[in-house]
This record gives sequence, C-alpha cells and structure tokens, in this order.
Amino acid sequence: MPRRPRIAPGGLVYHVLNRGVARLALFEKDADYEAFERVLVEALAEHSTRLLSYCVMPNHWHMVLWPRREGELTEFLRWLTHTHVMRWHAHFKTSGTGHLYQGRFKSFPVETDEHFYTVVRYVERNALRANLVERAEDWRWSSLWRREFGSVEAKSLLARWPLPMSADWTAHVNRPQTPAEVDAVRNSIRRGCPFGSAGWQTRTARRLGLDWTLRARGRPRKQPEPEQ
Repeated sequence: MPRRPRIAPGGLVYHVLNRGVARLALFEKDADYEAFERVLVEALAEHSTRLLSYCVMPNHWHMVLWPRREGELTEFLRWLTHTHVMRWHAHFKTSGTGHLYQGRFKSFPVETDEHFYTVVRYVERNALRANLVERAEDWRWSSLWRREFGSVEAKSLLARWPLPMSADWTAHVNRPQTPAEVDAVRNSIRRGCPFGSAGWQTRTARRLGLDWTLRARGRPRKQPEPEQ
C-alpha cells in the first residue's frame, strides 16, 4: 500500500518524533548525543525552520517545530535524519548493515493554545518521566537544559514560542501531567491526528487530509436486529 502524501503547511506547529529501528539505542554515550546535536545545528542552518523544544532520549527523540512554509518540515527532517544516519554508520563502521531509524518520522499538528503547552511539557518531561533524572532540566540533551543552563549561543538555537512562556515554566514542567493529558498526546502520536480542541482538530484534519486519523479503528459494530 503506497504511503499517504504528507501535507504540512507552514505556520502550523508540529510535534515530531522518530525512534531507532527495533528500539535500537541510538545514543549510548555523551559523544553520541553531542554528534546528533551538531547535526541538529547544521540542519537548522540549512533549513530555517523554528525549533521550539526538543528532547533526545537513548532510543528516540522528540521535537516541536514551527515551519514557515509548505514542505519545510519534511525537508528539514529528511536532511536531519539522513545526515545523522550517514555519520552514525561512518563512526561505527556499520555502513550497509541496514536501517537506523524505524521509518520516516511521525508528526501531528498542534493547536497554539493550552494544547501547545501540554505538548511541550510532554516533550521536556521525557527524561523525568523515564526516571533518568530527578529534575527535568537536569537532562543535558533537551531544550529545557539548554534554556536553563546553556550559553547565549546555545540558547539561540531555540526559537521564540508562538505563545508566552510563563516565568515558572521549569517548575511547571516538573509537575506531573495528568494521565488524561499524557494519554491524549500519545493517542496523537499513535494515530498522527491533530492535537487540539474538537472543532480545531476536525477542521485541521479536513484541511490536511487527515480525517482518517479521527475515525474509530476496526470494523463498525454489528447492530442488533430490531425486536419484532
């Protein structure tokens, strides 16, 4: 079955992620994370999309991106993953041994209201949720660490948000999200459906040809025969 064409207009915010094939550990030591972040810096120089937040985990990564034009999201992520794969294989001398990522990236658009904050918190809480750190900002390979502890140059990698950031944002990230919030984000990850209010979600899905992501899975239940 052919892949559905990916429609990603500029001006929308997107949550994107990718994983190592078979949950392969992509990053095992600091140098691995540093190498990926160098590729990320180069990708942002090549394709001027806006990086709002990110978190690089041992076998996957999340980003919240805000492209300016149609096609920019795919161009940026294609360059990023292709370059990272080539350099990863060159470093480990594994060229020709197969895929590094499980496939093309997953993505879904995010409404720029409270849903935006929910997604960014989800991304920046990733290492804390996995019990890799005691405080979210302690995870070195994330936008939260970069914002809290990075140099002026390091912070410049991150673009200004479409919504204001609260003064207590870091404390807010460290507070647990509700199971409903986490489940809602994960549902959008699994299905690729827009994440936002019901009306916005429906309109955006129709605009991007994603109506199928909002439909219930499986065959419809057989209706009982009416009583005679």
